[in-house]
Amino acid sequence: MTRPFVLLGSALGLAALLPGTAGAVDLPVRKAGLWEMKIVRTGSAMPEMTMQHCTDETTDKDMSTAVSPMAKDICSKQDIQKTATGYVSDSVCGVAGVTVTSHAEITGDFNSAYTVKTTSHAEHGKAGAPHDTTGTIEAKWLGACKADQKPGDIIMAGGMRMNIKDMEKLKGLIPKLPK
Repeated sequence: MTRPFVLLGSALGLAALLPGTAGAVDLPVRKAGLWEMKIVRTGSAMPEMTMQHCTDETTDKDMSTAVSPMAKDICSKQDIQKTATGYVSDSVCGVAGVTVTSHAEITGDFNSAYTVKTTSHAEHGKAGAPHDTTGTIEAKWLGACKADQKPGDIIMAGGMRMNIKDMEKLKGLIPKLPK
């Protein structure tokens, strides 16, 4: 599987699992402050990745506003249900001829730590064979955001920084499929 398809599948899966993303049930808002998110995927060429996210209540709620319209454009199914142990999310999203079906089980308290265990299946249409991946997102609260951070900042490995509030700008980068 080529790296762009792996990245696409991961991005679609992660967008569907961010707290605040709309579904049948809303996930709880995370405790304000700095969260570390460690992402481990198996069955893909993507290496383990750790990022930090500075958030507050308003930013987590705003993520729903930013991500939901984008998800509605690319996802034919997006459902989150409360379970006895946490939440379950199921989604079907597609971009540029790739359809990703994802299932996630989310546990934790959203105040100190939570875990997301995912499985996804990517269909590539004419571009290649189907591909399955599994992954885990381990998120833990580190404390207050650093002095140079503002709510919405995501700090990737190597120091690359972006702000989740810029999601609307990213919407224009999603390829449009002919209808």
